[in-house]
Amino acid sequence: MTDRSPFETDMLTLTRYVMERGRQAKGTGELTQLLNSMLTAIKAISSAVRKAGLANLYGIAGSVNVTGDEVKKLDVLSNSLVINMLQSSYSTCVLVSEENKEAIITAKDKRGKYVVCFDPLDGSSNIDCLASIGTIFAIYRKVSKQFDLYCLIPLVVSGLGATSLDF
Repeated sequence: MTDRSPFETDMLTLTRYVMERGRQAKGTGELTQLLNSMLTAIKAISSAVRKAGLANLYGIAGSVNVTGDEVKKLDVLSNSLVINMLQSSYSTCVLVSEENKEAIITAKDKRGKYVVCFDPLDGSSNIDCLASIGTIFAIYRKVSKQFDLYCLIPLVVSGLGATSLDF
């Protein structure tokens, strides 16, 4: 007989991993806060995707995005979730979303040092047929006081958050 439990009680979650790595790097915690905010947004989007039928979130919202795609109801919700979570992290200065024509400048009282480029619901044309969708993002560190996307240090972090059950 073993003392091993059928359940892992010391799991390495993404949040825990990010916090441990931030501590090892002796960072300010700003990137950790940003990543945790993005993770929270992705979890909320995943929940919305799972409940889309019950919440009447399938279908077209009635507009077209920057790339010419028809905007879905889940696109609008996902974009709002990511923008609100990232701005409330106090670690972003500019947000660039596929769903917005212009970059979003974070309010001065909430501004940090990172620029985040994202597609809140990549593959949203697959929503109605239940194919794979997810959130993709890239985080850059701002190196100039001007809001000029040419003033970015190379990529700090990039990621894909799976928001459907098909991944």
